[in-house]
Amino acid sequence: MNRDRAEELLRRERERIELALAGQGDSPNDELTTRDQHLGDQATDLYEDELAAGLREQLTEELADVERAEKRLADGTYGLSVESGEPIPDERLEAHPTAERTAEEQARLER
Repeated sequence: MNRDRAEELLRRERERIELALAGQGDSPNDELTTRDQHLGDQATDLYEDELAAGLREQLTEELADVERAEKRLADGTYGLSVESGEPIPDERLEAHPTAERTAEEQARLER
């Protein structure tokens, strides 16, 4: 893959993740005290807080993926599998710019 295209894909991915993380600020229900809420409201708030925490964790992991891909780009190994050294097809990198393995290797890893 062309280095400029890879940089653009990774820049867009970083921006998407950072924007999503920035949108993970305080929830509007944070100003209410527990005393002001019914048990059902507390359960809903707990669910929403856990869902938001899970999303923040996922986004943080995705940002780490981008950082590793940027390092591989700087090192000249972007687009090569970290497992086998085989080239990762451009189509896969277009769809998943932070891919570290070929689709076959990734499928094997996920089994």
